Amino acid sequence: QVQLVESGGGLVQPGGSLRLSCATSGSFFSINAMGWYRQAPGKQRELVARITSGGRTNYADSVKGRFTISRDNAKNTVYLQMNSLKPEDTAVYYCHADLTITNWGKTDDYWGQGTQVTVSS
Repeated sequence: QVQLVESGGGLVQPGGSLRLSCATSGSFFSINAMGWYRQAPGKQRELVARITSGGRTNYADSVKGRFTISRDNAKNTVYLQMNSLKPEDTAVYYCHADLTITNWGKTDDYWGQGTQVTVSS
């Protein structure tokens, strides 16, 4: 059973910073990629940032230069450092993991439970 446990959400003023963490645990062979998605009320879930096992990153245009995704392979944990936060960043942020779960290469997707980020004065 694989679990993704997120932490670090909360309420912050515009211009402030937050750091989200997502720890992956359970039975799997390897992490292929991890990322953060977000969903604001009335909107579709969208990719915020993603990092592959090789360290390649990609970001939504709306967060480039403000957010940084990183990972700690030893801890199977991914982080999202969010700076210069704006009210439009308000959303539920979900951690996603693309994992290899068998020794013959079967992969599967897993999601965290979501953490609320609210940017408001």
